[in-house]
Amino acid sequence: MKQRILDVMSTFALLTFLGLAAAMLTPRAYAGMIPTERTQPADDRAEVKAMLARPEVVKEMQKMGIAPEKAAARIDAMSDEEVRQLARKLGSLPAGGALATEEWLLIIVVILLVIIIL
Repeated sequence: MKQRILDVMSTFALLTFLGLAAAMLTPRAYAGMIPTERTQPADDRAEVKAMLARPEVVKEMQKMGIAPEKAAARIDAMSDEEVRQLARKLGSLPAGGALATEEWLLIIVVILLVIIIL
């Protein structure tokens, strides 16, 4: 009888140990908030294409010899990550006519060089 009780207890201990080991090895799930500001790749692609379709952009592309249709085709050929990066970069550019600090510094250096040379 004692042997039977010891066998049951050792089996119970072994199963408990294996259950705890299995519980420690299972991956944990982490919950978090999903931001709503994230845009879909199709939205980014449409935003970049809308930027290319603006009349002043089309005019400048034609001056450089770039057909607007070719530019749109290249946007279609880009990966979603490339389009996302381009849309982010276009969104961070200053509005037309605004110069960045680096551009002002470059202009001042060029003016100073012209004054020194003359």
